[in-house]
Parts: sequence; structure tokens; C-alpha cells
Amino acid sequence: MRVSVIVPTYNRAKYIGRTIRSLLDQAWVKDNYEIVVINDGSKDQTSAILDVFSDSIKIINLPQNMGLPSAVNVGIKQARGEFVIRVDDDDYLHEDFLKTLCNFLDMNKDFDAVCCDYLVINEKEQIIERKNAEKDPIACGIMFRKDQLIDIGLYDESFLSREEEDLRKRFTKKYKIKRIELPLYRYMKHSENMTLDKERMDFFKKMLEEKHNIKKYENKQ
Repeated sequence: MRVSVIVPTYNRAKYIGRTIRSLLDQAWVKDNYEIVVINDGSKDQTSAILDVFSDSIKIINLPQNMGLPSAVNVGIKQARGEFVIRVDDDDYLHEDFLKTLCNFLDMNKDFDAVCCDYLVINEKEQIIERKNAEKDPIACGIMFRKDQLIDIGLYDESFLSREEEDLRKRFTKKYKIKRIELPLYRYMKHSENMTLDKERMDFFKKMLEEKHNIKKYENKQ
């Protein structure tokens, strides 16, 4: 098993089917990767949709909502792959996504993780813009070596938002992330994006700055 794809989901019945289909449609040998979906206590029809794919994916059903970083950690701990990568439950992928990132790490042993550029899309799957993954990093679409994630302690489960910023800060103190200039990830922008909750994002920004001794947070109104 080369790659474990970690997909945390919570009440995403509207989008999760497309995410899984894009993973199953990868132009790569199926034995090379596994899809691990962590159903984080969903109360909508997410469970029913996951059951449709139960022969092709591994489903971990959590009895109650634990929060995104906790759900991802559960998936990483049960992952069988040498590499792990998180894909969010409302996004989808180019068919060469997994193969390209895995081949890069295989051929570049000096790099510890790799990310790719991404396209921001709307709910009609129309492209809004292309993003540079170094200048505008996102939480998903980064392929890590599993043992290195374990080495830094996985996600800090107290960060219910900005968990990826905390992880990246700790990871890059010891390891390197390389960017591939190919837009292989599709990041969906919609009204339910967690990042649109300003009060929540501000709260965890303060937490992040305090933990990492960053310049004191100033709330700009």
C-alpha cells in the first residue's frame, strides 16, 4: 500500500459522493492506494451515501462529532500507506493527482512532503481562479510521509480551525514541503465553507499566535 487518502466528513451528503468518485476514478493502479473516510458523527444522509461505496472504501464511523483534527488523526493512525494525504469532503481531484504526487516523492528522497497548485471552483464546477499552493496554502492536497507526521505528533486536536496552519508550522521546522506547479486539486468555494466564519477563524488565529509566539494578533475591523 503506497498511499492512504484520508477523507474526514461531517454532514456533507451534498458533496461527499463526488469526492469519493474522483478518488475511485484516479488513473492509477487501485492496489496502490486506499480511501479512508472518517464519518465524524454526521446527522444527515452522509452515512447512506458512504454505504453505496462501502465495497471500495474503508469507512470509520465515529459515534459522535469529535472535530476535524481528531477525525483526521483517527484516519492517519489506521492508515496502511507509506504516504498519507488529506482530501476534504467537498473537493475533488484531477485523475493524475495521486500518481503524480507519489511519483514525485519516490524520485525526490530529499523532500519530505509535496503539494500541488489548485483550482478554486464554485458549486457549478466552474473555475473561479488558479492558486499557487505556496503563496495560498490550504489544508488538503499535501502528501506526507506517514512516519514524519507521527514524529511531529499529528494534528493538534485543540485547533478546530486553522489546524493545518499549526501542523505546517511544526512540520516545516524539521521537514521540507515541495510544490508541483500543476493544478491537480479542485477546491470548492461555497456558502458552508468553515473559513467564512470570521469569529471562529479569529479565535483560532489568536490561539495559533500564542502557541507559536507569533506577533500579537490584532483584530482589524
